[in-house]
Order: sequence, then structure tokens, then C-alpha cells
Amino acid sequence: AQLVTSGGGLVQAGGSLRLSCAASEFRLDDYAIGWFRQSAGQEREFVSGISYNGGYTDVAESVKGRFFVSRDNAKNEAYLEMDILKPENTAVYYCAGHARDYPSQSEEDYTTWGQGTQVTVSS
Repeated sequence: AQLVTSGGGLVQAGGSLRLSCAASEFRLDDYAIGWFRQSAGQEREFVSGISYNGGYTDVAESVKGRFFVSRDNAKNEAYLEMDILKPENTAVYYCAGHARDYPSQSEEDYTTWGQGTQVTVSS
């Protein structure tokens, strides 16, 4: 089972990016999906999560109202829309799969991880 994370890049503060998480060789709707990030010198932290069918979402307080998680199970993909980006959002972003219906904020609960994509926000 493998997830592929894409969509990162360099963006100016106030801009937007949309990250994608694609599943290969398995059905994404068997998993709740979580998005995590890790900035330099920091521990990996939860950003957002979505249930297996998209009916429930969870978002960290620090990004609430600016980051939006979604999924398209027909395409076997999940997404993280990031708006009004700030320099402190600079990090490597990962998607991960949790073999339960609902996402968890604990990275230990996730068994399948994407390779990460770098997001850099310039001031």
C-alpha cells in the first residue's frame, strides 16, 4: 500500500496551494486520511483529517478557516486546500492512511504514509 503526496511548492504569503494524496494498489475509501506537517527542527504535527466517506472532517485550530480537507473516492484521491498561507506554514506536508472510519490526530495511528511534499511560504 502506498500513498503519493504532491502539489507542494513555493508560494508568497497570502497565496494558496492544493495538495493531493493519491493511493496506488489499494482503495482509498478503506482509510480515513490525515494530513500532517513537519517544519525544520519541529515534531510532526496533525493538520487535518477526513473520514473514509468524507462525511466528517477535523482541522487543527491553527489552520481552521484557511485549510480545507476533501476527498474524491472515485478518483482514489484526497486533497488539502491551503488558503491565506503564512510563512509559518512552511513545512513538509504528508498524507497518511488510518485503517478506521474516522481520522485520528495521533500519527501513531496511521499505518500508510506518503513521501511528503515541501511547502515553502515566502514573506
